[in-house]
Amino acid sequence: MINFTHGRMNFKENALNYEKEFLSRFAAHSADSKGRLRPISPCELRTEYQRDRDRILHCKAFRRLKHKTQVFLAPEGDYYRTRLTHTLEVSQIARTIAFALRLNCDLTEAIALGHDLGHTPFGHAGERALRRHLDFSHNVHSLRVVDVLENDGQGLNLTYEVRDGIVNHTTAGKPETLEGETVRWSDKIAYISHDIDDALRGKVIMPSDIPEKYSRVFGVTHGARIDTMIMDIINNSCGKNVVEPSAAMKENIMGLRAFLFERVYTAGAAKTEESKAESMIEYLFEYFEKHTDKLPRELLSLSEGNVKQAAADFVASMSDNYATRVFEDITVPRGWSVL
Repeated sequence: MINFTHGRMNFKENALNYEKEFLSRFAAHSADSKGRLRPISPCELRTEYQRDRDRILHCKAFRRLKHKTQVFLAPEGDYYRTRLTHTLEVSQIARTIAFALRLNCDLTEAIALGHDLGHTPFGHAGERALRRHLDFSHNVHSLRVVDVLENDGQGLNLTYEVRDGIVNHTTAGKPETLEGETVRWSDKIAYISHDIDDALRGKVIMPSDIPEKYSRVFGVTHGARIDTMIMDIINNSCGKNVVEPSAAMKENIMGLRAFLFERVYTAGAAKTEESKAESMIEYLFEYFEKHTDKLPRELLSLSEGNVKQAAADFVASMSDNYATRVFEDITVPRGWSVL
């Protein structure tokens, strides 16, 4: 029986008791965290992972996600996903799986909310543009954002487990915690499901384009696809020191993902503008690499003289709209008149 105590000073104790009594033996407990890059005074109310979640939620990089592309560049309409709505969907899916498996929901949520903080403007198009000039990947840059760039160059000073989950959320990643694995799979569930939903809404694909074998497995609605993948992961992982789909479901997930790459991510009318976005991001990087006086001084300082890194930090932080405005300011002649 969980022993809850009352009083202002006991909220944190209650949370730690809950973890001790309810969480699986495979879960990550706040009290057992490997700690932070720099020690800080404990919070009276929150566990370490709750504290990390709040730090991410309130940071500037998180707010910028609302103006960054998920998949479709500048779609006409208010219902298409952005990087922010994607992040929120990943967070909710991950919490559902974590709760069912009795994992640490606070750690899971913190990783989910922070996993895409380092994404460039215009999604993977911007990432590809920067990768031509330096070793850049959005997951590694997300870690740089929380470790170095946020909080006026002080970083968010997150726990080891949250940082590990953020940098290892991609397909090739190997998170050390089951909470990190939960986010890694929840990211796939979210983008596969909502990218199909957005592609159907934008008539990039039609329902009949989806291979019938996947419609039989996942269902034909957005909710059914999410529910099918979540339930398979829970049923396959319950009571085990692993979070992953069954072998058959994993094959179907990766097959549906391959279909999206073929028909949505690298083709279709909605993607024809990507080459322009890539060229624009590459131009901005090269411009700021050459004109270092235009870079924020703090970024030059934080990059320790690495101009390429400073230029990448600046360009990657931009929202889609801000990147476009900066590009226009640099390249488009301004009108003038003689009075």
